[in-house]
Amino acid sequence: MRSTLLALPLLLIPLTSCTKEADVPLAEKAEKLEVEKPADAGVATYTIQGADAKVGFSMDAPFEKIRGKVPGAAIGGTIYADLDDLAKSTALIHVDLSALELFQQAKGDDGEFGEEKKEDLQNEHARAWLEISPDTPEDVRKKNERVEFSIKSVTNASTPAIAKMDGATRSVTFTATGEFLLHQRKAEKSAEIEATFHFEGDKPTKLTVKTVKPLLVGLDEYDVRPREGFGKLAAKALADLAPKVAKEAAIELEFTAALDESGGADAKSP
Repeated sequence: MRSTLLALPLLLIPLTSCTKEADVPLAEKAEKLEVEKPADAGVATYTIQGADAKVGFSMDAPFEKIRGKVPGAAIGGTIYADLDDLAKSTALIHVDLSALELFQQAKGDDGEFGEEKKEDLQNEHARAWLEISPDTPEDVRKKNERVEFSIKSVTNASTPAIAKMDGATRSVTFTATGEFLLHQRKAEKSAEIEATFHFEGDKPTKLTVKTVKPLLVGLDEYDVRPREGFGKLAAKALADLAPKVAKEAAIELEFTAALDESGGADAKSP
């Protein structure tokens, strides 16, 4: 399985925005997301296999590039794919940020970006911004370590019915729209997805998913901002840090999901 960037934690870098933070409305407060399993008979339930996935995030700015990564085991979730009508499909994908690591490429005097390195101080700052640092109360930290994406609508599918296609592998592209949960806040987001369904004869066996165009998330919307510790905002706001760092984080993902013969129930956060 190719490595992927689930650029979900994008939270670790300041925005390049001239807009005052007060002008950007915060996303709605939330702790968990849920989706319902479609009732149609043609629904196949798939369970995400974390061992085959690597997740992370990317934020590129004029003077530095940031990459965030978490182990493949950090990703999980359930896909309800309606093979007769893809538009009725739903999913809940979750990622645990507890093992998040950041890597940086800085631009040198020659105008070229240097070797990717892990900076301990930058990782400490990222955890403070996300409020998953050691000084954060455990119950709050556990909630903030959870990132989720619920797929509640599928549109623009290149093929509406997987069951009517032929072959051992059947690929389709579509727009997935739902809620993105980060830092205990949620907002509607969309991503362009390519999914390949694997079959043995007419029986589905597994599903591979990857983003074609990433899901974009702004830090200020999710109240991810400079902090000196839990509950302590830093003197400098996000806007003060521009233009050193990026304005949005681009979340990408790729994973394999195996068919769940039991069919599964409605998907909820772990």
